[in-house]
Amino acid sequence: MNTFPSFPHATPESVWAALQETDRILTEKFAKTEKLIEENAKEMRKLAGAWSYNHGSFAEEYFFNSFKKGHCNFFGEEFDEIEKNVKGIKKEFKDEYDILLINGKSIGIIEVKYKAHENDVPNVLRKAQTFRVNFPEYKNHQVYLGLATMAFYPELEQECIHQGIAVIKQVGDAVVMNDAHLKVF
Repeated sequence: MNTFPSFPHATPESVWAALQETDRILTEKFAKTEKLIEENAKEMRKLAGAWSYNHGSFAEEYFFNSFKKGHCNFFGEEFDEIEKNVKGIKKEFKDEYDILLINGKSIGIIEVKYKAHENDVPNVLRKAQTFRVNFPEYKNHQVYLGLATMAFYPELEQECIHQGIAVIKQVGDAVVMNDAHLKVF
């Protein structure tokens, strides 16, 4: 008993033509699927970027407000001014300084991240160099660096301490600072 369908008029040529048509249809469908996947990936990247931006903005506002509400005693000094999102525009030294604490002899540069990583430390260190080029009027000021993040992990905290960068973090409802190990940059 034969259970396979019978194709009485099938010829090698007609089978070959059917296979070619199937291949064409599948190729076309695959191309459409690939295009949809790429469009979805673009949307996901935009969405992830928006979430990341929102988290970063939240962290910057949180730490800025913490300093603004009378916490400008930092690095063992009192700071008279606080600025946020200050841009330096000198060619090859363009940079943004999330929070600046300023007095007559010192500058505190605070880099803010929602969730910082060890690979952020070189960027923090670079801020002292770019700041001096972008704002030569502060060339005689002492520069202190800080990294503020909503959560520190032990290796990151130790790297900041080793490099002389203040550790600024959220602990519960409070901002905690470890600036006992600071270096002047």
